[in-house]
Amino acid sequence: MLKPGLKLYFVRHGETDWNRAQRYQGQRDIPLNAAGRSQALGNGRALANVLGGEADTIDYVASPLMRARETMEIMRRQLGLPAYGYRTDDRLREIHYGHWEGELWHELPTTDPASFAAREADRWGWRPTGGESYRDLSARVAHWLCEVERDAVVAAHGGVMRVLRGLTLALEPDEIFRLDVPQDKVLVIEAGRTRWL
Repeated sequence: MLKPGLKLYFVRHGETDWNRAQRYQGQRDIPLNAAGRSQALGNGRALANVLGGEADTIDYVASPLMRARETMEIMRRQLGLPAYGYRTDDRLREIHYGHWEGELWHELPTTDPASFAAREADRWGWRPTGGESYRDLSARVAHWLCEVERDAVVAAHGGVMRVLRGLTLALEPDEIFRLDVPQDKVLVIEAGRTRWL
């Protein structure tokens, strides 16, 4: 898990039109909408208030998906840093929803009742066709987390935010699925605890 003494400032990407419609995005490359850009600006201001003159001394890493990269670039401008001075890591991509990507959540009980029932029966272990389970996602995020060597600002996704909190707080799967994943707050992660800015 995260090494003692280190701190992550985790931001879920801002809203997209697919978020608003409750359409599964997964690893589809969907851009921010106007509300999402505004959320990223707000998160950048919150980070500027906390990091101040130390903003250029820490690491910056994002999911390679467009909505996370755009969020990071907006935040870095708010911090007075060059927009593109960050790196990406594939392990921070959103969970791959496989054959559900592009589908509307509220239609799935009708359009794919068998898969919907299987997921409801095992939300942690169920894997969509061509996709990942939450167990898979947690394993790849845990691998990334163990390699973190310095404080960092991270821009990624709701699923990643859930499993990071689960790993940090040693939560059970049922507890992880009840976690809020806001797009307008900064989650501070330290060894064994989390808090919101």
